[in-house]
Amino acid sequence: MIVAIDGPAASGKGTLGKRIARHYGLAHLDTGLLYRAVAYQLIQAGKPLTDEAEAAIAARKLDVETLDDETLRGAEMGAAASKVAAFPGVRAALVQLQRAFAARPEGAVLDGRDIGTVICPDADAKLFVTASAEERANRRFKELASRGDPITFDEVLADIRARDERDTNRAVSPLRQAEDAALLDTTKMDIDAAFRAAVAIVDAATS
Repeated sequence: MIVAIDGPAASGKGTLGKRIARHYGLAHLDTGLLYRAVAYQLIQAGKPLTDEAEAAIAARKLDVETLDDETLRGAEMGAAASKVAAFPGVRAALVQLQRAFAARPEGAVLDGRDIGTVICPDADAKLFVTASAEERANRRFKELASRGDPITFDEVLADIRARDERDTNRAVSPLRQAEDAALLDTTKMDIDAAFRAAVAIVDAATS
């Protein structure tokens, strides 16, 4: 069983993806970490985030098993990831990696921006998870503050809106809801309520 979860930044799709994967006994891939890892490699090498050729090389060298580095979760990497994700060369390099992950015999849960539309268009269940920009910024602000990040709420909100603009308007694989994806608005939901709603959607799609 393949579950595809898409949505904008800080919508809750990553947290939901992990819980859904545990619930069904499936592997989980936060595909956003792939783009964060590419950006991180460029920064570590002293390369500009505008260098598509170097970004594509970094993407081809990625190993899914090395994506747990806590440094990839910061605000800087989130903004940087949104920039390199717009490069066709980077997206092309990562398509095969993501599809290989989804093709494991038992299936998998993948969350990102183009899972249901590009990576796994034939997924057994598709969710498009969203929330208001203000609520998403509030969630991300609390997450970053808990890590000691000095960023302000206004800065987080501005970053969320800028990332939404880049993600929905990029030329290749823009963020959009697949026609057969169920919409799950988590603005007024806590994680438990969102999880129950998501499981109901998956069960209905796979029954």
